[in-house]
Amino acid sequence: MTKQTILGRVTQLAKANINALLDQAEDPQKMLDQLIRDYTANIAEAEQAVAATIGNLRLMEQDHQEDADAAKEWGDKALAASRKADELRAAGSAPEADKFDNLAKVALGRQLQSEKEAKTAEPTIASQTEVVDKLKSGLDQMKSKLTELKAKRDELVARAKSAQAQNQMMDAVKNINVLDPTSELSRFEDKVRREEAKAMGKQELAASSLDAQFEQLDGLGDSAEIEARLAALKTAS
Repeated sequence: MTKQTILGRVTQLAKANINALLDQAEDPQKMLDQLIRDYTANIAEAEQAVAATIGNLRLMEQDHQEDADAAKEWGDKALAASRKADELRAAGSAPEADKFDNLAKVALGRQLQSEKEAKTAEPTIASQTEVVDKLKSGLDQMKSKLTELKAKRDELVARAKSAQAQNQMMDAVKNINVLDPTSELSRFEDKVRREEAKAMGKQELAASSLDAQFEQLDGLGDSAEIEARLAALKTAS
């Protein structure tokens, strides 16, 4: 996977408009679940690619450091050979001095080559460093989006459950309104009242019959009194 492809994918995923995707989805929860799976898979893939890119950058940096170290080392050798040549020349040993000067020149050539290689690698290292920084930033954005997606999903599920509970409650209330249990109580109360009225009627009838009987007894008493008084009158005369 090329660095352009990696960077393009990371940028595209990081800029994904979650709300727009949800607006287009027939089932937002399923859409979010799928997005979470896709994001998680893409993040894992991107992390592997970014890790490989970082690894390549670190290898280039190591090679650059080796070239820089080699340039210094060859510079030190050239200096040592040059000083040795100066000592030999001062001692009157020109052939030996020339030999060490030649060694110094060889070391200087190696130093120059190492410096060129290090300098050539520097623009590539700088470019790759910039790419790696962008890739890391993109990955951070992707992980932030994934966190946002998970939060959105949790919020949506909670809202869906709340709405479902409210709908169930409203359905129950509606059923209560349609089949009001108090209406059954009212009918039962009416029945009880009718039974009570019937009992009252029977009591009233019973009371009327009893009063008539007592009235009859009272009438019999009056007749006896009259007969007794009549007998008394006859006896007196």
